[in-house]
Amino acid sequence: MLPTIALIGRPNVGKSTLFNRLIRQQKALTHDLPGVTRDRIYGVVRQSDVPFALVDTGGLVMDEDQNFEQEIMQQAQEAIAESQVIMLVVDGKNGLNPVDEQVARDLRESHKPVLLVVNKIDGYEKEGNASEFHALGMDMLNVSAAHGHNIPALLDRLNELLEKEGYDAETVKEDDDATGLRLALIGRPNAGKSSICNRMLGEDRMIVSDRAGTTRDSVDVTVEVDKKRYTFVDTAGIRRKSKISENLEHFSVLRSLKASKNAQVAVLVLDAVEGLTMQDKKLVSFLDREKTPLIIIVNKMDLIPKGKVDQLKKYFYDQLRICPHVPKLFTSALSGQNLRHLLPLAQKLWKECQIRVTTGILNRTLKDAITRHQPPIMKHRRAKFYYLTQAGITPPTFVFFVNDPELVRDSYVRYLENQLRKSFGLKMAPMAVHFRGSHKKKSKKG
Repeated sequence: MLPTIALIGRPNVGKSTLFNRLIRQQKALTHDLPGVTRDRIYGVVRQSDVPFALVDTGGLVMDEDQNFEQEIMQQAQEAIAESQVIMLVVDGKNGLNPVDEQVARDLRESHKPVLLVVNKIDGYEKEGNASEFHALGMDMLNVSAAHGHNIPALLDRLNELLEKEGYDAETVKEDDDATGLRLALIGRPNAGKSSICNRMLGEDRMIVSDRAGTTRDSVDVTVEVDKKRYTFVDTAGIRRKSKISENLEHFSVLRSLKASKNAQVAVLVLDAVEGLTMQDKKLVSFLDREKTPLIIIVNKMDLIPKGKVDQLKKYFYDQLRICPHVPKLFTSALSGQNLRHLLPLAQKLWKECQIRVTTGILNRTLKDAITRHQPPIMKHRRAKFYYLTQAGITPPTFVFFVNDPELVRDSYVRYLENQLRKSFGLKMAPMAVHFRGSHKKKSKKG
């Protein structure tokens, strides 16, 4: 495993900006509003001599009236416990803060190497602004995460600290399959995505609250189960546009949709109590159009009376007829009901998405399908199929070459899709089919 370095500090000092700068991705959500980062966010820094995992944590606030103070503190403490080196990030523009002093005292008790990173120092001429931070008595470096000032020196210093802890470029190698199968949990706020993630991980890695919108960023967590690695991406809840009241949440929604496309399998979490909303249907339609490998989880089944379970299942199957091939699980994050089936199901779905079929077998299958059921006549003509080929995987993509694609009715398209699914065991995977004309139409004169 890679060594881990944690970013610790109070809100709005630039931890997430520094995190993005070091991993060279816009992974952590950054905003002028304090407290944007709440859960732990993980990334990998590869441009250093010793690659390492980097953990971004929520801003530490000592005000008892803050809603997430206790949970964020717990997340930070867990990040500190699993790290080999800690970066205490402070704000060089606003100067030393009593909270910085308290956090520094707490970090000394961890007995781990701590590097004091004074952020928002844009150049050497401004380094005098950071002089008061020497009072903390820590190894210190001035940087600007936003502008990249002194970042190479920061990486060198972190490498030195890791080497003192016994890590070096020879012994630390990043696993090519470090993240394993990626599953993005998406859905409306408060459907139970973070609770499901915590249940699968066996720990409270995500902050869970009855308040909708607790998760604002996409949070990656990698876990090993039965010698296989999985990365869960817990995303912000997706609401209707009219419900998105703040600019920050708008970015969270876009990040969630992007996470669903970047993950290998999307897990759409629905609320059994609230039923299928119009927003849920739009999400299903979006994922179906994008041909995203999808599993639908109907959560909170523990809140449904036993006598109404069958009726509820029938309701969801009827409402989700738009995508009958998508597997559905009826679960409870609270009790763990049926969640043990999620990972094997995701593996099976992803395997289906990788299927490849030779052109010879495809064309024999096409010939058999046409023999059983000829294309219907349209405009006094019948579609003539020449051959079939597979153009790609994830999703499996098939191209039919015909005399005129406009002669292929939608009902016959569904028939051909069903024949391909039956012939090649594509029970759950999304499928893309295209019809291409072999000859250009003659233009009408006159």
